[in-house]
Amino acid sequence: MALSEVAIYNLALQKLEAQRVASVDEDSTNAIECNACYAHLRDLELRKYNWNFARTRATLAPSSVTPAFDYDYAFPVPSDFLRLLPLNTYELDWRIENHEGQVCILTNDGTSLEINYIARITNTGLFDPCFEEMLACKIADHLCGRITGSNTKKKDVRADYQIAKADARRLNAFENISEEPPEDSWVAERR
Repeated sequence: MALSEVAIYNLALQKLEAQRVASVDEDSTNAIECNACYAHLRDLELRKYNWNFARTRATLAPSSVTPAFDYDYAFPVPSDFLRLLPLNTYELDWRIENHEGQVCILTNDGTSLEINYIARITNTGLFDPCFEEMLACKIADHLCGRITGSNTKKKDVRADYQIAKADARRLNAFENISEEPPEDSWVAERR
């Protein structure tokens, strides 16, 4: 069963041996501190790795405004976009940058663009349990000084985070078929 946002807060606070919260709207120091860092740390941890539950596909339409130079098309990324996964075509020349006030993928190819990306997942029901544990450890690490003031506790919580991160990444990787990297052009030319 997936944890709620408040359950993730309480898991983090439990690691700090701190007072639990009843809701995210609670007017307590612990709830305020958790609220202040939760979304940022969640997005940071999502962006750092290719989490299976956060992988998403989209077909993008180009912007009506052509980039000023070098590229013919600008494809605005989805609003939940955190990080682009490798594009299907390795020969595609592209870059990500701000275009007309939007983050876009600029390229010279195609009138539509299919992408795989890491999405901002706000529904905790979609989180993997290992990700929940890792996120709770990250929140505890982030808040340790403010809530406990203990350097010893911070070392313990940071060690817990490193273990949880390694476990989460390992188990996530076991669920994927190995992807072959593109053949090196030097090797291909020698054949």
